[in-house]
Amino acid sequence: MPGIDHFIEVALETLRDVFPIVAILMFFQFAVLRRPLPNTRRLLIGFVYVFAGLVLFLIGLEQALFPIGRFMAGQFTDPAFVGGQPGIAVEWQAYYWVYAFAFAVGFGTTIAEPALIAVAIKASELSAGAISAWGLRIAVAIGVAVGITLGVFRIIVGVPIHYFIITGYVVVVVQTLFAPRLIVPLAYDSGGVTTSTVTVPLVAALGLGLAESVPGRSPLIDGFGLIAFASLFPIMSVMAYAQLAEWRSSRRERAIVKGGVSS
Repeated sequence: MPGIDHFIEVALETLRDVFPIVAILMFFQFAVLRRPLPNTRRLLIGFVYVFAGLVLFLIGLEQALFPIGRFMAGQFTDPAFVGGQPGIAVEWQAYYWVYAFAFAVGFGTTIAEPALIAVAIKASELSAGAISAWGLRIAVAIGVAVGITLGVFRIIVGVPIHYFIITGYVVVVVQTLFAPRLIVPLAYDSGGVTTSTVTVPLVAALGLGLAESVPGRSPLIDGFGLIAFASLFPIMSVMAYAQLAEWRSSRRERAIVKGGVSS
């Protein structure tokens, strides 16, 4: 059966990729630390679960997420949908549904990202509630959504990616100088945790599908790069969220002090 053959093929490839990680862990555990593994049975069962999950996840990417991303991008950029003619580029304003779709995909996938959920919960615990888990997740999701939307705009208009990335990091550096120290490391980490299991497949498929569908674009040159936007803009949005919260807090304190003095 082709399905079983494909499953075995992906399983062997995954085993080959995972083996170096396991070998490194075992080397340091037994050769350097020289201690036995704790809860060996539980670790073996967990490894089997992880391995099976990786295999099924990779097959799912191949058969579902990548195709649907390209399919949706092709539909949204179809000349009949945007009001253009086959093979002729249309104005960037005609792709407004693509921008809406990119924003929605960026926001939705980030809210559902397991890595971000874990980081947000831990940040809330360590800050004793000073950092809201939901506030952080929404701030990151807005950043990813804006970044992907801007990345889609770049693909459609054909502007070189380095213009956006350089400008974005200049903004990040300036924000870093003025943002609360508590939030800066978390903001930088937030840019990394967004590009994980849920977000990357759909975003990459969207970029490649757009580059294949928009006339005059190269999938290799223009299709990639959306992940960079998804990593960069959450850093801005999280620091902006912290700066806004700090400004509102200081404004409230000044109002209280002013009210106390006047009374």
